[in-house]
Amino acid sequence: MTEDITNLVIEIGELTGIITLKENMPANPILRRENRIRSIHSSLSIEQNTLTVEQVSNVINGKRVLGPPQDIREVQNAYEAYELLTRLNPYSIKDLLKAHKIMMGDLVKEAGLFRSKGVGVYAGDDLIHAGTPPQYVPELISELFAWLKESSLHPLIRSCIFHYEFEFIHPFSDGNGRIGRLWHTLILSKWKVFFLWLPIETLMKERQEHYYIALNAANTSGESTVFVHFMLCVIRDTLKELVTPPTESSQKDDYETNEEKVVLLLSQNGKLSAKSLANEIGISERQVERIVKNLKASGRIQRIGANRSGYWKVI
Repeated sequence: MTEDITNLVIEIGELTGIITLKENMPANPILRRENRIRSIHSSLSIEQNTLTVEQVSNVINGKRVLGPPQDIREVQNAYEAYELLTRLNPYSIKDLLKAHKIMMGDLVKEAGLFRSKGVGVYAGDDLIHAGTPPQYVPELISELFAWLKESSLHPLIRSCIFHYEFEFIHPFSDGNGRIGRLWHTLILSKWKVFFLWLPIETLMKERQEHYYIALNAANTSGESTVFVHFMLCVIRDTLKELVTPPTESSQKDDYETNEEKVVLLLSQNGKLSAKSLANEIGISERQVERIVKNLKASGRIQRIGANRSGYWKVI
């Protein structure tokens, strides 16, 4: 464990202490639900799901959504899996398989089963990582779960190492990324319960390229230090957003300024995506989506046509 990692663990510990004293997240059902939606949207977006935050929210709320059936099924499954978190045992392989069966039900043939064939992770046509041969998967997962339960390392370190080793083994034919992130949250929630509703996946999505770079760097070096450091930075920065929000006045000024920027950009090009708007303005996609939602609700912009082929009209 490097000095930087030690310092990150200390800093995160201090931030969790502040949150425990200040926040009432577990008792706030609206905030919990909003964060759960953000977590699901971000985790599935990493896996190329095309639905927006608003569409994900509508699917979860049982509303009709026009979108690829598989993407809709992924949201339904992920919501059911995340809702199960409080009843899952992080040290139980049986629960892991149960979670995978729910997460990947009607999406893959081997939902709830370790894969029976080889699998690789590709970037285009380039093989980045070849998963463990299938005949060794059950034994390696058993060893990993035994280590997780018996290790005396801090939960922050254990959760990150587990996440990396799980992705390295790649035990399933599909869904390894979303299950790995789910289990990371589950492990952390046994340390501090508010991690159940903390949308760490959102920052992971925003830093997706660096997420894969960290995984690949760990693979190349043969140990998980780089990935552990990356994940601890994501956790710390997510907590910082919660602990040190902007002041009410500066937040309002910034929001109104960014709102006007969105209106101006959409008046010039109504086909701009949330990602493009975020890049132009210098804020996160999440912030853009929230601004667009409010502008639509207030009648300042109107959606013309379908989600993919349509455009925004400034009123």
